Amino acid sequence: MTKKRHDADFLLQGSILAAASIISRIIGLIYRVPLANIIGNGGSDYYSCAYEIYNILLLISSFSIPLAVSKLVAACMSKGRRKTAYRVFLCALLFAFCTGSIAFFAVFFAAEYITAVLLATPLSYLALRVLGPTLLIVAIMGVIRGFFQGMGSMVPSAISQIIEQIVNAIVSVSAAYYLYQYGAKVGAVLGNEETYAESYGAAGGTLGTGVGALFGLLFLLFILLAFIKRFKRSMRRNTKETPESYGSIIKVLVLTIVPVLMSTTIYNISGILDQGIFKHVTLHQGYDAQAVSTMWGIFGAKYKVLINIPIAIASALSASSVPSIAAEHAVKNSRSEKKKIAIAIRFTLMIAIPCAVGMGVLARPILTMLYPDTEENMLLATRMLQLGAVSVALYSVSTMTNGILQGIDKMHTPVKNAAIVLVLHLGFLLLCLYTFDLHIYAVILANIFFGTLMCILNQYSLRRANGYRQELKKSVVIPLISSLVMGVLILGIYHGVFYLSYNNVVSTMVSIVIGMIIYAIVMIKCKAVTKEELESFPKGTTLVGIFEKLHLM
Repeated sequence: MTKKRHDADFLLQGSILAAASIISRIIGLIYRVPLANIIGNGGSDYYSCAYEIYNILLLISSFSIPLAVSKLVAACMSKGRRKTAYRVFLCALLFAFCTGSIAFFAVFFAAEYITAVLLATPLSYLALRVLGPTLLIVAIMGVIRGFFQGMGSMVPSAISQIIEQIVNAIVSVSAAYYLYQYGAKVGAVLGNEETYAESYGAAGGTLGTGVGALFGLLFLLFILLAFIKRFKRSMRRNTKETPESYGSIIKVLVLTIVPVLMSTTIYNISGILDQGIFKHVTLHQGYDAQAVSTMWGIFGAKYKVLINIPIAIASALSASSVPSIAAEHAVKNSRSEKKKIAIAIRFTLMIAIPCAVGMGVLARPILTMLYPDTEENMLLATRMLQLGAVSVALYSVSTMTNGILQGIDKMHTPVKNAAIVLVLHLGFLLLCLYTFDLHIYAVILANIFFGTLMCILNQYSLRRANGYRQELKKSVVIPLISSLVMGVLILGIYHGVFYLSYNNVVSTMVSIVIGMIIYAIVMIKCKAVTKEELESFPKGTTLVGIFEKLHLM
């Protein structure tokens, strides 16, 4: 019974962080819509350029470090070593302060060179410079989140994410609107009103990121101060423990963090490289600079925003799963370790596959609902989303397996896999650009290529590491069939509702809600989820009761 409760708590904690990530992404989607409409496709290009650079450093400070910290703290706590766990936290704070400060100053002083020379988007330097201080704030916040996750609680991280995103949304839209107007006045004086308005508007959009992060950090500090007193009392009661020295902890921390940083950087740097290669090559091929900016603006502000919503769930599940898997690995409980790996991957696929199919089928209705634009731009965005929807499933699984490999002490494996795939990815991108002249579609195809190879190599590495083999029928085949059935039906439902209401928003929302219900019913009827498994999910008992009343289970 204790073991069942432990497994249920593992899934519950992962679901809490995943739910917070979903809410944060929904808020992010909501505010990115008016933001994109305020600053336009050109402003979205400037915003995306700055955000790609920031995102690499964000992943280092706010994802990679907490992942490593949570792994080490969880391993210490599983052995009852509270004093060592606390020292890990202090050392990580010092490390984060140093790396965050270096990143801040590097971005602040090198913004113009990075944006103009490397990414051929000179006027995005304002947005990037505004993001500089955020890197230090997020680095410290990431360590605190990692500490709580290592302690087995995802609630502080979850709440801080939501607070951060709400403040971000309010400030970003307000500042973008105000600075867009100010930029237009500056541009009127300098003779280029629209360009400067978009540049200043993009900087206003990035301002919200920093203010939101600051509010998230203040909340975490408040929780930490309340928690740390009780934690220190429990440390003092443990008189038998001799904690590790700070020197040895820093050494272990660096040896743990560096591979995670390398893996995360290599895994995500493709976004910056894609942008730089795409812009330089297409401009060299004779494409108009405004057309190139518009294509990348649509790619960054519409396509990537939408597909990143479900991918964020995998990132959240990965961050929450790693401490628990690492704890089982530390005590050499191979059976439980494999079970938790299977639960994490399966849960990811059950969410990612229907999201990919749904986005592909309802691409045009979703984009029309969110982003009013010209017919030409709308057609381009629709084709991009239809073509790239499969990336949702590929990146979700590869993100999850990346975290799992790091959690079972295969720190260098994702680094090697990502490095190999990155080289092949860049070669494939250049081939698509130069040989087939596919412009923005080349970037999407190269991303699909990247995600596919990462899934293959990571699955192979997991099999070699602990003998884990992906269960295909319930994890892949049934969710895929259920999603395809859902996709066919919601397409018909959308057209039916649209014929009756002639309202795209109503038709799209009704189709999405009914699609979720259809998918759940088909999954249950195909026995992809058993009653016992469903009961282990948060609110699972309630769902079982509903399904039993409907005679579905």
